[in-house]
Amino acid sequence: MARISFSYLCPASWYFTVPTVSPFSRQRVAFLGLFFISCLLLLMLIMDFRHWGASLPRDKQYERYLARVGELEATDTEDPNLSYGLVVDCGSSGSRIFVYFWPRHNGNPHDLLDIKQMRDRNSQPVVKKIKPGISAMADTPEHASDYLRPLLSFAAAHVPVKKHKETPLYILCTAGMRLLPERKQLAILADLVKDLPLEFDFLFSQSQAEVISGKQEGVYAWIGINFVLGRFDHEDESDAEAPQEFAAGRRRTVGILDMGGASLQIAYEVPTSTSVLPPKQEEAAKILLAEFNLGCDVQHTEHVYRVYVTTFLGFGGNFARQRYEDLVLNETLNKNKLLGQKTGLSPDNPFLDPCLPVGLTDVVERSSQVLHVRGKGDWATCGAMLSPLLARSSTSQASLNGIYQSPIDFNNSEFYGFSEFFYCTEDVLRIGGRYHGPTFAKAAQDYCGMAWSVLTQRFKNGLYSSHADEHRLKYQCFKSAWMYQVLHEGFRFPYDYSNLRTAQLVYDREVQWTLGAILYKTRFLPLRDLRQEGVRQAHSSWFRLSFVYNHYLFLACILVVLLAIILYLLRLRRIHHRQTRASAPLNLLWIEEVVPMIGVQVGP
Repeated sequence: MARISFSYLCPASWYFTVPTVSPFSRQRVAFLGLFFISCLLLLMLIMDFRHWGASLPRDKQYERYLARVGELEATDTEDPNLSYGLVVDCGSSGSRIFVYFWPRHNGNPHDLLDIKQMRDRNSQPVVKKIKPGISAMADTPEHASDYLRPLLSFAAAHVPVKKHKETPLYILCTAGMRLLPERKQLAILADLVKDLPLEFDFLFSQSQAEVISGKQEGVYAWIGINFVLGRFDHEDESDAEAPQEFAAGRRRTVGILDMGGASLQIAYEVPTSTSVLPPKQEEAAKILLAEFNLGCDVQHTEHVYRVYVTTFLGFGGNFARQRYEDLVLNETLNKNKLLGQKTGLSPDNPFLDPCLPVGLTDVVERSSQVLHVRGKGDWATCGAMLSPLLARSSTSQASLNGIYQSPIDFNNSEFYGFSEFFYCTEDVLRIGGRYHGPTFAKAAQDYCGMAWSVLTQRFKNGLYSSHADEHRLKYQCFKSAWMYQVLHEGFRFPYDYSNLRTAQLVYDREVQWTLGAILYKTRFLPLRDLRQEGVRQAHSSWFRLSFVYNHYLFLACILVVLLAIILYLLRLRRIHHRQTRASAPLNLLWIEEVVPMIGVQVGP
């Protein structure tokens, strides 16, 4: 307890003294303060470590997997932060409507909207198809809106009513409408633009109903696949996959190969630095290259993509078989006339077809001409007979049908093969997925060499995929040889190319080109959320610039205080040593002399 004494003898000064307190007590107080500050410092470090850990790059593949699993759940239509969009695919055989949704933009200007396909209460995709195609309205364009009414009524029942006015609607017509005269196309679209807004409150204008080209359709398919695979992510600027020719901080995109029944399509990104081409090839390259910006700001060139996309009509699996049969029929009949033979004119003297399994009999009919064939099962000979159907040009930068093909860096590229590329490798060969040329060739050759009776028995025993049918068994030999020729002889993929993956689904779901279409159409919508976020950041900038928010400066202050406490303890220790060396009686005498001078004493 301190004792304070006052002296009235010297009013101009005050005398007081504090009795000596044990330095050890002061050290205990100091150590308690030091312990408290150390705990506070440790807490700040833990909080800073958690903040640092949260900002570390995460496993994108794992996060994407979790996101795709979440896509299989029913869409929460009660969530007010969700937006919706509609895309109608008006194809040649029918029209389908797809309902998509997305949450608020995450604020990263490098990212697209996180668009997903809507699912109903039973977790089924919200999609509806009607037949025939909209091109059937060519002679009665005034009924075009009536034709689409069932699709839009279906979508209106799933999208929350309060969201209708802000839900964009895109009506995109493909192959069937392309075949119509332009006058009839415009009449159908005009009826849609005039009548649909009178019945439905969706966000719809004249520019949102159009007939798209095969090039646009291919670009949309390319966008959809790369979006689902996460190839438009820009966070990892040190991604080693991105070649130097592309913008820094971008991941390497994948190319797509899609072989249907009638057509074949290829699309892939090309670098901006292309070699100098002759005038004719340069003009062809401009037609086949699509350049577009997927960023929400057109001034940001790091989101510009240049994609080579081409559709080859007549190069699909089924149409190629017809062309092959026409070729065989004409050559065989001409050879019979020249040599006086009767090959293929009767079942007893059939044409030996190397592209059919051993022992399989078939008949090719064209008008009044008939050709009897029997499978020979010679896969190598089949490939050689298919080579003329590729219609390759002698120029080094031409592929199928003599069409210009932009160079592919096979050492730094990746492709996905869909439709027939997957069916040929998986349905009966069961080697779908990562493609390996020699392995595929060996498996296809072994299949072609089997007797037709053996193949049918294996099919009955369930040794093939559930998607395989008798048509697949019959033409698997031909289609595998055609796919092989197209890939390696037509597109000039190396035989040992290892970065091709054949697939039917991506993350367990089918990816439609309509997903790429709505991603492209809505690419500017994030600007709205980014501007709102900018306003919020402007209001809170004073807080971010304060010393309290700057935790690094705060930690520096803590260290300064810590250093001051340590210096204080060292000084206190030196004072304590001096007092112990002084004479204790002298200290007591000094205290006794001071006490009588005090007129008023305050203390215990």
